[in-house]
Amino acid sequence: MPFYHKLGKVPHKRHTQFKKADGKLYREEVMGLEGFSSIQSILYHHFLPPRVKMTEDLGSAKPEYVDFGPIRHRAFRTDQTPLGPDPVSARIPLLGNNDVILGVSRAKGSMGYFYRNSQAYETWWVHDGSGTLKSQFGNLPFRKGDYIVIPFGVTWQMELSEECKFFTIENPSQIEPPKRYRNNYGQLLEHAPYCERDIRLPEELETHTERGDFEVRVKVRDRLSRHVLDHHPFDVIGWDGYLYPWIFNIEDFEPITGRLHMPPPIHQTFDAHNFVVCSFVPRLFDYHPEGIPAPYNHSNIQSDEVLYYAEGNFMSRKGIDRSDISLHPFGLPHGPQPGMTEASIGKSETQELAVMVDTFHPLNLTKQAAEMEKPEYMSTWLEGDGE
Repeated sequence: MPFYHKLGKVPHKRHTQFKKADGKLYREEVMGLEGFSSIQSILYHHFLPPRVKMTEDLGSAKPEYVDFGPIRHRAFRTDQTPLGPDPVSARIPLLGNNDVILGVSRAKGSMGYFYRNSQAYETWWVHDGSGTLKSQFGNLPFRKGDYIVIPFGVTWQMELSEECKFFTIENPSQIEPPKRYRNNYGQLLEHAPYCERDIRLPEELETHTERGDFEVRVKVRDRLSRHVLDHHPFDVIGWDGYLYPWIFNIEDFEPITGRLHMPPPIHQTFDAHNFVVCSFVPRLFDYHPEGIPAPYNHSNIQSDEVLYYAEGNFMSRKGIDRSDISLHPFGLPHGPQPGMTEASIGKSETQELAVMVDTFHPLNLTKQAAEMEKPEYMSTWLEGDGE
């Protein structure tokens, strides 16, 4: 969410001498995207940012995909995924292509190391739990329902207050509000379903000057490396700019409603390269006297649709439980299962909560996803009298 922010101490002018009390210089770092032509921030360090004591290759970080098989609608049960030691170690990739990787994570503890994804943005949607995202930009407390958005190159760790469950989105492009919500200056417009007041920014900048061995795991070029620093990576005394982690809570998304059923783009929350993120939140149903609240059947032409079901009874779905993920690939029509359209008539509202990701190129399936599949899902459209 690019707008200007500042924490800690910075000099009056950029690229000028900025000295510590002992007369030594703080070390300036310009951290930006797209070769100095996109958003950036300037950070001031106690130690030289390139200082690395030791490096080690930890192997491939690329998801391993399996044969997709015959094209069909799929659902995956994720509530029993293994409980890992920390969020990054526990993450399981499920679906992906060159534009995005979707996964889940269930973690019981905090990270004892630091992590940096230098090839992608990461969005961690918090289904359950709470904690704090710590980075060189400051602290960001998070809670249930938060989209935690972490740009390229941020060094971070999560400190959990309790067991947490996440739906994760990783993409080698920026995450941003759709252009139709913004004016020429980037400000969110009056018709947007959220505004800048809803965005939570880093706070409580912690400046560490400890020396010792500090592990940073770096993901880049589809591999994971271990870097050992001789100083704490959160040594920033101050920073300013447009590039930093931020949080938006799904409860602050204000749904757009109408007399007749509204199409999925009204739920769009974020935009990225070749995919979108949407939020289905509790809302009033359509108010035309002859309206049908359940969605109409539609063909996913040039779009794979993924839904992470969080809370409530989803009005158009059977055979779906909390934490399930559905995949409706393009090439097939889909819509309400038998009886769901009729059941929706006369209903005034829904309490459903879900995160949707629509991709504009086909998604691949990982081995882990195949093991979580609910094979009966495709047959749920055969129930009833077949009309």
